[in-house]
Amino acid sequence: MTDRASQRVVKRSLVIAGHRTSVSLEDAFWRRLSRIAAERGVSVNALAAIIDASRGEANLSSALRIYVLEASCAARGDPIAAAPQ
Repeated sequence: MTDRASQRVVKRSLVIAGHRTSVSLEDAFWRRLSRIAAERGVSVNALAAIIDASRGEANLSSALRIYVLEASCAARGDPIAAAPQ
């Protein structure tokens, strides 16, 4: 079970393509997004820019959550999840 701190939604600032924006993410998603960025050798802003460029009409916060979910499932070998680029 997750603790309450992990469930807390926090508004965070990002810079994407030179423009400041904000996203509202639960701490658990933010921590995992940060870990994924570090594993790939990029900043959180750079990873968010990649996700932003491919999100289509989706809300950026939602796109980040889906990316984290898919990356986590792919890392565990979950055959249902599509591996993020």
